[in-house]
Amino acid sequence: MAEPVRSREDAAIEALRALVRIPTVSRRRPEDVEAGVFARFHAELRARFPLVHERLECTAIGAAGLLFRWAGPSAERPVVLMAHQDVVPVEPDDPWQHDPFGAEVVDGWVWGRGTLDDKGPLVAVCAAVESLLGAGFTPARDVWLFFGCDEEVAGVSARLAVEELRRRGVEPWFVLDEGGAVASGTVPGVAVAQAVIGVAEKGITNVELRVAGRGGHASVPARLGPTARLARAVGRVDAIRHPAHVPDATAEFFRRLAPHAPAPLRPLLRRAGRLRPLLARVLGRLGPESSSMTRTTAVVTTLSGSPALNVVATSAVAGVNVRVMVGDSVDAVLARMRRAVADDQVRFEILDRNEPCPLSPVDDDAFRLLEATVGRVFPDAVTVPYIMMAATDSRHFTAICQRVYRFAPLRMSKEQRAAIHSYDERVGVQDFLDGVEWYRLLLQNLD
Repeated sequence: MAEPVRSREDAAIEALRALVRIPTVSRRRPEDVEAGVFARFHAELRARFPLVHERLECTAIGAAGLLFRWAGPSAERPVVLMAHQDVVPVEPDDPWQHDPFGAEVVDGWVWGRGTLDDKGPLVAVCAAVESLLGAGFTPARDVWLFFGCDEEVAGVSARLAVEELRRRGVEPWFVLDEGGAVASGTVPGVAVAQAVIGVAEKGITNVELRVAGRGGHASVPARLGPTARLARAVGRVDAIRHPAHVPDATAEFFRRLAPHAPAPLRPLLRRAGRLRPLLARVLGRLGPESSSMTRTTAVVTTLSGSPALNVVATSAVAGVNVRVMVGDSVDAVLARMRRAVADDQVRFEILDRNEPCPLSPVDDDAFRLLEATVGRVFPDAVTVPYIMMAATDSRHFTAICQRVYRFAPLRMSKEQRAAIHSYDERVGVQDFLDGVEWYRLLLQNLD
């Protein structure tokens, strides 16, 4: 007998709540991760989605990653759906309205850490697969599910999953991870909802600026000691205007939004591909979010110096987080920073370096499939490509796949997006269920 739809929906919501209650906080040092927390998550996942675990082949990846294979009649052009199990910590002083690990349902929302990033999409994928398995459905091609365990700390599980797929000779048709959403309020003056699909990511590089000196007692300071010299360097880095340009994906983003923009902007947006320098100047004046769509950014995020108010520092350090725009490079950014600082006593230490991801195609059957599925579930939304400012596990999959997309099929307001990695993270109950339906339709139409 077919499972009643309402019962299936209730089960999906309860699964999300149960998994949000398990605080799968990842840490940079593995020994700092709560003992057994991912084992509890796996046990709950198995209990909530028994068919997924009984009928799909599962391979453990790294410390707690999970890689499932749902075999179809063909292993050619398989699809990879991704999400991650881990969440960022909750700061003790953040003013949550509801317990961040309580998963309370209040006023039509499920509240809690991970409801959007990224347990909501993870549970939606599992609920879609579980219901299709229960209905006797088999996908037209192999489907792989990868759920990483250390995305929030830029860990190794995604790289290990790529190695496992490469070892098996898997060459995905497309990969779909978190990233964009069905958003509103992303562009001033554009009221229409936008299904924003990431087709690339900026590269993330972290650099430390270090200055060493003699230090000493604060009563007899030497001129331009380590802290002052570092402060001057920080000011110079902050003043850099990295070159602006509009990549193909950003031009297409605005071209698709042109019919919905205020009348004075429509001619510019319609011809975004041919008027890129002008569009870059306009975006640069619309605020930091719009400006970041056109250029590399570098921001000082951490500072350290003297351990006491009456001690001149012997070492001062500033951490700089760099987001490298598509079309730019890490080496070029570092060269601009060194020229701007112009001080041999400021040492640059590169902690990690990642180039921008290659652009995935938009004029392609895989993207059109995502767009068509959006049209079925979110008929009010315009599907647009964009370049992600943040990083996801999917960047590692560009090594084995030319079509890597980043989209969570959940409606998210500007306020909700601001709650990711902050407080009051929440997902609408109906929005989550729409996400489940979106994955169901996607899997049903892979042929």
